[in-house]
Amino acid sequence: MRLSKEARRAALQAYLRENPFVTDEALAEHFGVSVQTIRLDRAALGIPEMRDRVRAVAERLFQNVTSLAEEEFIGTLVALELDRRAASTLTITPVHTFRRSRIARGHVLFAQANALAIAVAPAPAALTRRAEIDYLAPVILGDTVEAVATVVERPKPNRRVVRVEGAVGGKPVFTGVFRVALLRAEEFTGEAEGMGRAHRR
Repeated sequence: MRLSKEARRAALQAYLRENPFVTDEALAEHFGVSVQTIRLDRAALGIPEMRDRVRAVAERLFQNVTSLAEEEFIGTLVALELDRRAASTLTITPVHTFRRSRIARGHVLFAQANALAIAVAPAPAALTRRAEIDYLAPVILGDTVEAVATVVERPKPNRRVVRVEGAVGGKPVFTGVFRVALLRAEEFTGEAEGMGRAHRR
């Protein structure tokens, strides 16, 4: 049974509050209407398109990030619980890939994972002391990598072990473990030296 316009718009508003990153195409399929109808509904309700919704969420989340600036982050931050969990997305564009194969360069995926491991750190600054990352499947041009970082150990008050897992369409593409040092403001020019080495496996 199809919903009336008023009921559909109310349902759309509620659905997007819970699922802000859904595309118009997916919304059209969910509600059994055309993409154009969804766009008209969004316009009537004053709901921005997905790209702007994602940007708004990222800007709000970054108000809670203490360890790096938004422009230093690789990807788009979509979830954050400091000292527990964080998530990001990264859509692969030509600048991220090898020209001939269109496969994403390994250092791009490493940078996404590393930024997420640093972002989850509850400190004014953080550095990766050691990293081990396994690439499980190639990522190609146009793919969107969804990465999740989870704090799995707190061996010392100023140390964290963070597991980061990346997937494309639910298929795992990399997994890594990052050992992160949390720095106090007065340590930026002392203990920080020599901690930035990352070892890839």
